[in-house]
Amino acid sequence: MRPIRLLALSSAAASLLLAACATTGEPAAPATPAAPAFQAQLLEDVRILSSDEMAGRDTGSAGGEMARNYIVGRLEALGVAAPAMGRLQTWEATGRTRQGPRTFNGVNILGVVRGTRVPDRYIVVTAHYDHVGTNEGQIYNGADDNASGVATMLALAAEVKRLAPEHSVIFVALDGEERGLLGAKHFVEVPPVPLASITMNLNFDMTARAETDGKLWVTGTYQNPTFRPILEALPADGAVSLAFGKDTPQDTGADNWVEASDHGAFFRAEVPFLYLGVNYHPDYHRPSDDFERITPAVFTSATSLSIASFRALDQALDR
Repeated sequence: MRPIRLLALSSAAASLLLAACATTGEPAAPATPAAPAFQAQLLEDVRILSSDEMAGRDTGSAGGEMARNYIVGRLEALGVAAPAMGRLQTWEATGRTRQGPRTFNGVNILGVVRGTRVPDRYIVVTAHYDHVGTNEGQIYNGADDNASGVATMLALAAEVKRLAPEHSVIFVALDGEERGLLGAKHFVEVPPVPLASITMNLNFDMTARAETDGKLWVTGTYQNPTFRPILEALPADGAVSLAFGKDTPQDTGADNWVEASDHGAFFRAEVPFLYLGVNYHPDYHRPSDDFERITPAVFTSATSLSIASFRALDQALDR
């Protein structure tokens, strides 16, 4: 959907319009709210990354390489520079499969935007671009998991290029999450900047399907309590609001998300973190996790909240 642009009426045209309304006795129709400027590109990013051509984006697969090339192209089109270590961070690690352990060769994608107030302190924004590939002839396209998080990250990258952040930001599209957080573990072992200079990790994983409960969940404020008052003040966006939790000792099993995605590697490395993502839904890790299941307005609202969360953290931390 393209943003609707409302043209200013001349005073004469406005008078004619009011006269016409008076003649017919019918009120003028209310203006349709314009979609956020990033919505069309947000949806296009998810559609392409979750297309059948990418065959589920498994780590080390041809589809994963296609996804990687697309993300690199998007970062370069946005003008997001590569860090000193380069755009691509390659790694080799043993990960899990249905058939047992296997060695994977993966690639993380990096970009950096320099901050204005504390350029030597970094917020690392992550989203994994891999998914589980194919199984028994079925493609697991992973539109919500996690083409959506990558699209949200790219929308944030466009925003910080438009208006510079206060902290420097390292954007990382991580590989190998589905195989055991492999790319994230490698990143914290061989970071492009010292871990001590990283203020926090902000991880996006499954940001599209908030219609289940109307919540974009924030996990990690139990471990990092100073983050919560920064975000609690943010209002809902449309039908989506922030919710806090799934990170306490009382949250057990699948209800505890502290190590459920790539932020778990940062947590283990004692780097402050927050995870933003939606609740589980029936299409999670199913072949039905397709682009067509995403409600554009809901996804757009969740991404707007994600960007607002970043801005609030960026402005409040390291003061």
